[in-house]
Amino acid sequence: MSEASATRSGTRPRFGERAQFVSLPGGEVSALLVRPDDAWALLAFAHGAGAGIEHVFMSDMAQRLAERGVATLRYRFPYMEERARSGRRRPPDRPPVLVEAVGAAVAKATRLAEGLPVFAGGKSMGGRMSSTAAAESGLRGVRGLVFFGFPLHPPGKPGTERADHLADVEPPMLFLQGTRDALADLELLTPVCETLGPRATLHVVEGADHSFHVLERSGRTDPEVAIELAERAARWMSEHA
Repeated sequence: MSEASATRSGTRPRFGERAQFVSLPGGEVSALLVRPDDAWALLAFAHGAGAGIEHVFMSDMAQRLAERGVATLRYRFPYMEERARSGRRRPPDRPPVLVEAVGAAVAKATRLAEGLPVFAGGKSMGGRMSSTAAAESGLRGVRGLVFFGFPLHPPGKPGTERADHLADVEPPMLFLQGTRDALADLELLTPVCETLGPRATLHVVEGADHSFHVLERSGRTDPEVAIELAERAARWMSEHA
């Protein structure tokens, strides 16, 4: 049975999630570890600005990566931890707090990896904060960064200032971007990646928006796009493991 048909029939295997905690100077944040028995790499996987580690994209991608031998540690930023505990919405933390959380999560992931190659990245803001942490501190030991929708600019405000720090990122980077992404005009992102040279790989997903949703008229389905993302990410990580 193909993965696409297995997805439609609901027979895909389910990998267990183990609760973890990441220690920060101001306390702890929750995390979820998905580690298949045949894991060959581990991704420290940060969430986006508006949705946490339980969001369907995060949980589904963790499962799809596990099917391909990639373990994931999904972790909360402090503001999302407070939101989960209090039920009250909070805006994202300031960048220094987010960057500090990335560094702590990568350190935790490295301990959990037990010798496996470690990668970092995330969805939207989580990916950008991972690259910011790499630019500022290096994220020692990380083999590469994976961006599921790098937020190059706010919606309707095209620009490249958010990419300025990428010149200081040493590990290789994979950009997974949709052609309908309102937060990343490909006419701007493509030359950014070209400027970064061999450190940057850009994979374009035809018809996908920032959430990697595709319109029905595209002839594709969201699960098919998710398969493409997981396969490309896993293949790229295997090339840099």
